[in-house]
Amino acid sequence: MELTILNTAGEDTGRKIEFNDSVFGIEPNEHAIYLDVKQFLANQRQGTHKSKERADISGSTAKIKKQKGTGTARAGSIKSPVFRGGGRVFGPRPRNYGFKLNKKLKQLARKSALTIKAQNEALMVVEDFNFETVKTKSFVALQNSLKVSDKKVLLVLSEDNKNIYLSSRNLKNVKVVRVSDLATYDIMKASTLVFVESSVKGLDEMFKLN
Repeated sequence: MELTILNTAGEDTGRKIEFNDSVFGIEPNEHAIYLDVKQFLANQRQGTHKSKERADISGSTAKIKKQKGTGTARAGSIKSPVFRGGGRVFGPRPRNYGFKLNKKLKQLARKSALTIKAQNEALMVVEDFNFETVKTKSFVALQNSLKVSDKKVLLVLSEDNKNIYLSSRNLKNVKVVRVSDLATYDIMKASTLVFVESSVKGLDEMFKLN
């Protein structure tokens, strides 16, 4: 698959770049995508939830009423879950929601997500660029030039670029990542993927295609 390389003004540079079919032309595995996204979201959970169970409640340990003669059930503790203010039964406890996925499965999920974006013609390539200063206005101008201002954009860089990252940080529907940090969740969430020219080579390195 080949794509035209655009400049920051959204114009055709007359050059094209080839995308590896072993990444962008496979048979998508939707279950692999599901598992990778599920793991990503599970890892975002803090797991610090905790409710007070019977042992955590402060209260008298004395028997609250006599065993017989009241006409109601036998009760021994004010901390019982059946009473208002008592402990909760089987409440949430702190836990880690993370789980393990094999490296090959995660690679398959990323490739499948990229293939789906390629099939939907949701990929763009722009020549390498930089901003002289940190300005949100500069990034908005880039969006307008590429005609993606009304879309959820994932900009993929080959390496960290502080000016580009900070210029995009205040924009709601934009995320900037390095190619080495590309995640299946981010790919699927974005409606358009914009690669800078040098980041395409980084894909080959990430998937060890060289």
